[in-house]
Amino acid sequence: MAAREPHTVEVAYALPERQRVVVVEFREGLTARQAVEAAGLLRDCPELAGRELDLGVFGRVVSQGHVVRPGDRVEIYRPLEADPRETRRRRAAAVHSTGKPAGGRHR
Repeated sequence: MAAREPHTVEVAYALPERQRVVVVEFREGLTARQAVEAAGLLRDCPELAGRELDLGVFGRVVSQGHVVRPGDRVEIYRPLEADPRETRRRRAAAVHSTGKPAGGRHR
């Protein structure tokens, strides 16, 4: 992938089977949501339409109204399929009751 130009912003959306990264022109006052819209991902990825988007810039969660800077990478986060805390609780309970680790991780 080419290096980011100082007058652009990247918008990234990753699915398990593919990743989309779209470069859009930066303009003063551009928000994270506007960058996503300019990238065309709301049109191209129907699962994003009609829901509140969870966005980040370089791994840090930001609001949709966050004003981006040239060279930023706006990331669209997918909803979690399971609550990580609840998953850990279930694994710990399984170890406690059976004495064996649950799942595929063994040390």
